[in-house]
Amino acid sequence: MEESQPLYGPPNLPESASAHSSERFHSNRNRSRGSSITAGLKKRGHGSRSWIKIDKNGNSKTLELDKATIMRHCSLPARDLRLLDPLFIYPSSILGREKAIVVSLEQIRCIITADEVILMNSLDGSVVKYKSELCKRLQIKEYQAEDLPFEFRALELALELICMSLDAQVYELEMEMYPVLDELTTSVSTLNLERVRRLKGHLLALTQRVQKVRDEIEHLMDDDGDMAEMYLTERKLRSEAGLSDVCIQTHTSGGAREVSKSAPVSPVESSISGSQKLQRAFSSIVSLSKNGSLMSSSDTGENIEQLEMLLEAYFIVSDNTLSKLSSLKEYIDDTEDLINIKLGNVQNQLIQFQLLLTAATFLATIFASVTAVFGMNFADSIFDHPSAFNWVLVISGGACGFLYLSFLFYLKRRKVFPL
Repeated sequence: MEESQPLYGPPNLPESASAHSSERFHSNRNRSRGSSITAGLKKRGHGSRSWIKIDKNGNSKTLELDKATIMRHCSLPARDLRLLDPLFIYPSSILGREKAIVVSLEQIRCIITADEVILMNSLDGSVVKYKSELCKRLQIKEYQAEDLPFEFRALELALELICMSLDAQVYELEMEMYPVLDELTTSVSTLNLERVRRLKGHLLALTQRVQKVRDEIEHLMDDDGDMAEMYLTERKLRSEAGLSDVCIQTHTSGGAREVSKSAPVSPVESSISGSQKLQRAFSSIVSLSKNGSLMSSSDTGENIEQLEMLLEAYFIVSDNTLSKLSSLKEYIDDTEDLINIKLGNVQNQLIQFQLLLTAATFLATIFASVTAVFGMNFADSIFDHPSAFNWVLVISGGACGFLYLSFLFYLKRRKVFPL
């Protein structure tokens, strides 16, 4: 009777072949798993995110947009959108581009154009407050009547909320740190030192954040070109005016061509007239661009002055907040110096006590050595008088006391420590 073959796998399979097939199966499975993870990361990087769109009238709506759509809509490179990605940690920055202003200030990350604000949707309190406050201000007629353009008003609100948030955090840190430092000066304990260490780390992190916001505002104020690029409304109106003028000129030239079409024209004359028309159109475009550049250069000073005044106000606020942090750090350094002085004083007192104790031990050893000598078993005439040994003890004790007082007088004379 023949032996039954196994149900799974080919019969009499060699061990090397089975091991090779199992290794190939595991490698294929790991490769497929790695490819799925990579595909998931790519999908996550290019996937859509939730954004809040706010127009000039204060109307807001939530949209699902991907990076490519935002890049085409706002004419932004991919590196600028990385500043807004919550997966990356970048310092605060404000970038002026051709059609948009990229704002990344703490939790507020948005793209400001001449007509709208595209805000990254988040449950953070600063983002919710920015959205509600901007919509409320844009719906007020008095706020809309201000001289500042839309992009500057949106930027001003972002700077205002961030400066207020940082100043509030500094105030909370001051209210928490000053009592801890005062308590540390009275009693130096492990618990108080640990609390001060934790608060000092929070202070350093907060100082870096405030310093970055202040440096970014100062960098914008120092560069007139960057401030001029951030005036998006003027650039949009200038481009629209230039396009309308070009359309009007092309329309008039087309009408003139229709009028002259009835008259017979030779091919040479038509070619000459066509070239002349092209030259006139080109010269008109150049003159329009020159006029637009002259108008922009004349208005740039006023625009830069408006933006510079806006940035200077929040630069002063951030600088004031940074000065508070500097004062707090100086207070911590002064407290550390005071604690080191106190610890040094305690150490000196311990050294003084150890010195006095060592001197007393030395003299007690001399007194004990005298008594040890008379405790030896030897014959002497002094033992014939019982009171003689008492005099020996008195004289030895007096000599030790005199030596100890002399030692103290020497230390006082040398001003080793006050007595």
